[in-house]
This record gives sequence, structure tokens and C-alpha cells, in this order.
Amino acid sequence: MKVLDLQCAMGHTFEGWFASEDDFVSQLARSLVQCPLCGDADVHKKLSAPRLNLSTSRQEKHAEIEVVAAPSAQEKPIAAAWLELARRIVANSDDVGERFAEEARKMHYGEIEERAIRGKTTLDEAHALLDEGIDVLPMVLPPGAKETLQ
Repeated sequence: MKVLDLQCAMGHTFEGWFASEDDFVSQLARSLVQCPLCGDADVHKKLSAPRLNLSTSRQEKHAEIEVVAAPSAQEKPIAAAWLELARRIVANSDDVGERFAEEARKMHYGEIEERAIRGKTTLDEAHALLDEGIDVLPMVLPPGAKETLQ
């Protein structure tokens, strides 16, 4: 495993774990590496001392792990506000999962009653929705937003 210090265009720093340098480059080229705080895919490596985890058993157990560096003192208020916003979105919208594009179209064309929804769709499908005049907003919800809201 290769652990890299990464930073998005907004200045958020975080760690990414990759099988190799080639794996990082491949995922970056496919926009699979995104800032966990803001969802920005404009990510680059920061200068850092390399850290390699070479244990085969650990690689197998932890092949797909998401790691985020703790926010700095300056970022803590922003992270707290982001988490609060994410929790409000979760509390006040229906998760339609993979049916997002279908549900958004039904609402847009008056087939079903409008309501706040969230879900998943491809980038191409999101662009198609925008082309049809359907407003969508990409948003990465931090794991803490999906926890109990109390």
C-alpha cells in the first residue's frame, strides 16, 4: 500500500491509500480521487515522505479504506458547518439511491409530486439532467451526516 498526502484545489488536505503510484495516477485520471470534504476532483499530491505498508495480510484486509486527515484548527469551523449542512440535507430529503435521475425527471415533468431528493447518478446522466433544465447539485456527504441526527 502507498499512502499519499493529497490536497484539493480548495486547500483541503487528506490522505489517500493506493496499491501503487500507477493505481493513484489511474484513479486520478478517471476522477475517482475526490476531496472527502468538498468533493473536488482537482486533487494533487503534496510533498511528503513516502510511507509504504508492505504487509500482505494488511493489504488484503484493508485494500479499500477511506482515510481523511483531521481538519486543522482553521478548518474545524468549516468542517463543522459542512457537517451541519449535510445533516440538514439528509434530514430533509428522500434518498432515492440509484433512481435519482429517473425520480428527478418524473418530478420535472409533473409525473410525481415535487420533493427534495438525493441519490446517485453518473456524471453523464447529471449533465443530461442539466441539459433538460433539471437543476442538480453534486454533493459528497461526509459519513457523519448519515449518522443519528441527535
